[in-house]
Amino acid sequence: MAKTIRLPRAGGALYDYTTGKSAGFDVPASPFTGRVAFSAAHVVCDPFADADPLNNAQIDWNATIGYRHHLWSLGLAVAEAMDTAQRGMGLDWLRAKELIRRSIAEARTVGGRIACGAGTDHLAPGPKVTLEDVEAAYEEQVGFVEGEGGQVILMASRALAACASGPDDYERVYGRILRQVKQPVILHWLGDMFDPALAGYWGYRDDLDAAMDVCLRVIRANADKVDGIKISLLDAEKEIRMRRMLPESVKMYTGDDFNYPELIRGDDQGYSHALLGIFDAIAPAAAAALHALDRGDLDRYEAIMAPTVPLSRHIFQKPTYAYKTGIVFMAYLNGRQNHFRMIGGAEGARSIVHLADLFVLADQAGLLADPEMAVDRMNAALALAGIR
Repeated sequence: MAKTIRLPRAGGALYDYTTGKSAGFDVPASPFTGRVAFSAAHVVCDPFADADPLNNAQIDWNATIGYRHHLWSLGLAVAEAMDTAQRGMGLDWLRAKELIRRSIAEARTVGGRIACGAGTDHLAPGPKVTLEDVEAAYEEQVGFVEGEGGQVILMASRALAACASGPDDYERVYGRILRQVKQPVILHWLGDMFDPALAGYWGYRDDLDAAMDVCLRVIRANADKVDGIKISLLDAEKEIRMRRMLPESVKMYTGDDFNYPELIRGDDQGYSHALLGIFDAIAPAAAAALHALDRGDLDRYEAIMAPTVPLSRHIFQKPTYAYKTGIVFMAYLNGRQNHFRMIGGAEGARSIVHLADLFVLADQAGLLADPEMAVDRMNAALALAGIR
């Protein structure tokens, strides 16, 4: 049933918007066959925990694990304890370990695929941090994930970015870690638009092509230990170039939340698999589109995916690292959690105008599962902002 809501524009003007219908995406129970698709999953804050929300916010485990079951039920794999879960941006290593432990155990109960982030975020960058410190930090986290029976996503390291003197240091550290892993890992090259502390990764601050060459040398030297690489640079041309230079056994996992439909669809020289934060917000559409791609129905694939792109570009607009606020707001609008609170107080990272525009774009993509409920929840957010 269509509902009308009064929404704000920049500057304070209000306008009436009438919702459309939920798309009601039909998702077959069978698994995808053409692509591997990970959704980086968010965490749900416990709003009733009497703790410092900025430094010690607690997780609502029932809602958080429930969301992972939702993703698995759609056939998506879960990328756990990544930046979408506010890793290193509110979620510390201590709580990340509990999240990883619980999620791996839950994945086993439903046969869901899961891979978990291992990095160095318990090691604070500083002038006294050495490469040996970085290696030890990586070894601790990789050992924990593998000890729980999980596949590793080897995350980029702020500490390494701070202490490395050049490309050779990256090759040394990654080579040491990859030689030790028990099963092939997914590398994660996260651009500085997502995390400014990672500027100059792989030893080159202003030359992505040179940085890519370093990364490719690491992969080629350890191809049997690398399942794939996720790159999050928001540059489709760079991803395609790198994809074509990977060893045949190594997958490209797109992390491009601006250009994912064409990168996943691919071309006559290949395609990307997916490891995306936006899949958390558009999970039913993503699953339905991937099934259409499996059937060779490119028109249906495009019809589903195309309306999600304006929403994704809006959620991931600058400052890009604030995208997690939009991801959680989508879960709130769709009844996947009962409140709009985030660890670290990150619900305040986007304006009410941004959230109102998100509401419209989600509706236009058919991604408001229950428009009437979404209107009620949007109105609650508007009231909090003084709009009645």
